[in-house]
Amino acid sequence: MNLRETSRMSWLWAAIGLLLTTGTASAAKPEPWQLGLQPPAGSIAEKATDLHNLLLIIITAISLFVLALLVYVVFRFRETANPVPSKTSHNTVIEILWTVVPVLILVVIAVPSFQLLYYLDKTKDTEMVIKVTGNQWYWNYEYSDEGVSFDSYMIDEADLEADQTRLLSVDYPMVVPEGTRIKLLITGNDVMHSFFVPSLAVQTYSIAGRINEAWIDVPMGETSYYGQCNQICGVNHAYMPIVVKAVSKEDYAAWLAEAKEEFASVDTPQLIKPALIELASAR
Repeated sequence: MNLRETSRMSWLWAAIGLLLTTGTASAAKPEPWQLGLQPPAGSIAEKATDLHNLLLIIITAISLFVLALLVYVVFRFRETANPVPSKTSHNTVIEILWTVVPVLILVVIAVPSFQLLYYLDKTKDTEMVIKVTGNQWYWNYEYSDEGVSFDSYMIDEADLEADQTRLLSVDYPMVVPEGTRIKLLITGNDVMHSFFVPSLAVQTYSIAGRINEAWIDVPMGETSYYGQCNQICGVNHAYMPIVVKAVSKEDYAAWLAEAKEEFASVDTPQLIKPALIELASAR
């Protein structure tokens, strides 16, 4: 390989590296003409993506095999080539194969599936807890240990700034420190909603009167992860996005100090306040 070819290869690998870096930096939200899943962020998303890729290989192989079998049967046993059709009704070997092979395929699929399910259940190994409440049509985030609670609304299209994304940006995102495992306690105040952030591989229903647990491990890197409610919850279902903003631990501490002043929780639970207002007005 001469010097010119070496230089070309260097530029090629540099371009590939740049593309990969760009894809990772924009992994937190969907991109125009994007194909496939969003690049995973965190161990849960990585394991889920690996399982998805394995299943994609398996179902592609099965589909190609069935297609090839159909093409073979169509041509091999067509009427012109077989004027007298076979009357065979049983074949022991084939019947054993079409029973054993699918069972083996299911076992291959089951092993990583159960591993991922058990991994998702490790909510006790987390470092902080955030309560997420779905409402028509916004989210409420409560940092119970810090006494902070605030609502998060989608920014109207007329108020968007240059660096904000239509239908995905919010006024107050859920701020978390990077490199942290976080337990999410997800509930609802009215109809059923769904807390869904694809790049973090979390999707859990918020149901009034019930608390569902989930957890995420936010990787290192200051990034905003975007999601939406994916449970049809009413006329404004499409307008309750989710933003999980990962910042450095220093920036998180500074944000928390400001949030304690701006969003200090009140002692009266949110669900009780409307009843108290109605009672006061009745008197």
